[in-house]
Amino acid sequence: MNLFNEFAKDLRVILDDLAASGQLPGGLDLSKVTVEPPRDPSHGDLSTNAALVLAKQAGLKPREIADMLVERLKGLADVVSVEIAGPGFVNLRLSDDTWRQRIGDILVAGVTYGNSSVGAGSAVNVEYVSANPTGPLHAAHARGAVVGDALASLLEKAGYTVTREYYINDAGAQVEVLGRSAYLRYREALGETVEIPAGMYPGEYLKDVGAELAERDGPKWLDAPESEWLPAVRDFAIERILAGIKDDLDALGVRRQVFSSERNLIASGAVEDAYQSLVDQGLIYTGVLDPPKGKKPEDWEPRPQTLFRATRFGDDVDRPLKKSDGSWTYFANDIAYHLDKFRRGSPALIDVLGADHGGYVKRMQAATTAVTGGQGSLDAKICQLVHLLKNGEPVKMSKRAGTFVTLRDVIDQVGRDVVRFIMLTRRNDQTLEFDFAKVTEQSKDNPVFYVQYAHARCCSVLRHARDADPERSLSPDDLAATAVLSRLEAPEELALVKLMANWPRIVESAAQAHEAHRIAFYLYDLAAAFHGLWNKGKDDTTMRFLLDEDPELTTARLALIKAVSIVIASGLDVMGVEPVEELRG
Repeated sequence: MNLFNEFAKDLRVILDDLAASGQLPGGLDLSKVTVEPPRDPSHGDLSTNAALVLAKQAGLKPREIADMLVERLKGLADVVSVEIAGPGFVNLRLSDDTWRQRIGDILVAGVTYGNSSVGAGSAVNVEYVSANPTGPLHAAHARGAVVGDALASLLEKAGYTVTREYYINDAGAQVEVLGRSAYLRYREALGETVEIPAGMYPGEYLKDVGAELAERDGPKWLDAPESEWLPAVRDFAIERILAGIKDDLDALGVRRQVFSSERNLIASGAVEDAYQSLVDQGLIYTGVLDPPKGKKPEDWEPRPQTLFRATRFGDDVDRPLKKSDGSWTYFANDIAYHLDKFRRGSPALIDVLGADHGGYVKRMQAATTAVTGGQGSLDAKICQLVHLLKNGEPVKMSKRAGTFVTLRDVIDQVGRDVVRFIMLTRRNDQTLEFDFAKVTEQSKDNPVFYVQYAHARCCSVLRHARDADPERSLSPDDLAATAVLSRLEAPEELALVKLMANWPRIVESAAQAHEAHRIAFYLYDLAAAFHGLWNKGKDDTTMRFLLDEDPELTTARLALIKAVSIVIASGLDVMGVEPVEELRG
């Protein structure tokens, strides 16, 4: 249960009653009214901005509306006090029993605690990774893969119907270069001495592709013209590299439901179809663009182009859809692809993109709005660079890849869970440092360890309790039924419960904002609160979890600890990280 949502519903009933009685105007826009924890916990448990956001609409002062709300909010069950703060915030304090009851909610729900119906089953397509199938995934791809995968899981937990998609860029010049590069390795595998010229893919991973092709086809392509061998070699290389990409994603625990081919999209006529849709709307014209910024006038050759009126939809300039030879631009293909996703039943589209796609966002959002007639929306999440370090020094590139550190290299060194967690410890639009030494050290400064250690400590306490009394049932249902939660009276215990009760709100707000990193931030705060409670017992024996002289309080604290382990596991599940029950140095 999202306690904050429940009080928001009560607040809206009060506002409706005030409107019905004539104390407030009818038809007020309540969309910006919130109920959330105050920034300073000393101000109360819940805070609403209703008086502030409704004052202008109602033609009243915020304090006047706040006074109306205070009298009615005091009458709600579980509310022990209501106060006005600052310019008109209304802060509420709830009874301690209200918070303690959340432990029972958690124990009964298990890791489904925090599940929400806020998405109401609405369809969302999340496209992520979508690396060109020209080589193995590199370390930077890990970030987009994890961000996209965790975001998809978060949206599912919040009640959305999610399609996880990978777009295979298997058309265009880059795969032609791949085919020619693989052909050189094929000739090499058959005994020739080859040089890899500039502009080709130099990575040694293509040696395997060439060797496999040579084993399959023998010398079949040696004397064939390029028009015959290039399609065959290109397709073989794409197939083999894509298989490796899928294996790497599996190793990272990244799930996919749909692989869409750019080449198949083009062959189906989807690009012409999308283009005609824009023509029918009067959004295509022939014109001459101004020189790009930074381009010297003498280097610029103005020429008529087929342009999309992107500026009508918020873009900076109109965009070309055809090249000088009449072929489609990449942008035209991408418009068709986004229309295809929309037509497959997902009006809400999310693209998780690399740092080099910053200039792509506005044009693609404009095109999505245009080609879907305003019924589709696109949120582009740009993942900034990942700097790989070891003890503060840059990590050298992979010999096998030739120019970069592969994703598999990173997974093999630190493990999948570490990679996934660390990739979510910064906002996606911030640069991230991944230090191989720091992400594996056992310290508070390493968020992976700190959160996992909290879960392991919970499990350790429960094991000790079971060892001390093998007859004691520690099942969540039995703890929920037998624990006398009123015995949890310490401020640190109640603060921990309040933090756990905030988990459903975090799920909903993070899902609606498309920000999976909020889960990592929340789990770190929860782990810190638990570790603080643990440390309290070192100095104050009455704060220890297992008290031989007080079995009733022990059971209540075991229920609290079990709840903490469940919420941590629930959050880690969204992140795709396995909670550990024991940590070994």
